[in-house]
Amino acid sequence: MVFLDIQMPGLTGLNLAARLADDAKPPHVVFVTAHEQHALDAFDLSAVDYLLKPVGLERLTRTVGKLKKALADKAPALPADSLRLLLEQLGAPAAKPAAAAPAPLQWIRAAQGEETRLIPIEDVIYFQSNDKYTSVFVEDGECLIRTPISKLREQLDEARFWQIHRSVIVAAKHVAGTHTDFRGRLVVKLKDRRETLTVSRNYMDLFRQM
Repeated sequence: MVFLDIQMPGLTGLNLAARLADDAKPPHVVFVTAHEQHALDAFDLSAVDYLLKPVGLERLTRTVGKLKKALADKAPALPADSLRLLLEQLGAPAAKPAAAAPAPLQWIRAAQGEETRLIPIEDVIYFQSNDKYTSVFVEDGECLIRTPISKLREQLDEARFWQIHRSVIVAAKHVAGTHTDFRGRLVVKLKDRRETLTVSRNYMDLFRQM
């Protein structure tokens, strides 16, 4: 069994599922993502289920039940009636095409002291999760927004902004290079800035491909 997100470093979840489907004994695939518009593509790849974040315990329990049945029946594809029911839950009837992905974020309204700033996305150096807020680092300082970094990631252009840690997203154009620190951690060095950013293990593949 494989639980896959849609957005991942390197291959997307859909790309990986397509490769797995070509195996002699493909695994049972469950997608866990915030992107409901990919539901039809997921079922084309014979996904057992498609969970929308945040996933509740009751919904996850139903998925586990489907996996147990699929393992017992050796039938990874969803039955047609279950597919229609799930698409209705997702608000994406089978007769309608998948919704187009929203355009990437272009501007950010952020607080800096008592001032509210309108920041062009190209001016952002990196984002960092900060308790209930997300810090937005630009050349002349730090601002705050209320959008969680998990939601922010969905609105950013993946080619221009790289998530390197569950709490950090960095603008690719501001990455000068990487090195390994004395603890063996991969660290990102930024252009014209003193601070460095640590890359978590889950996101190291992004830099191995460079």
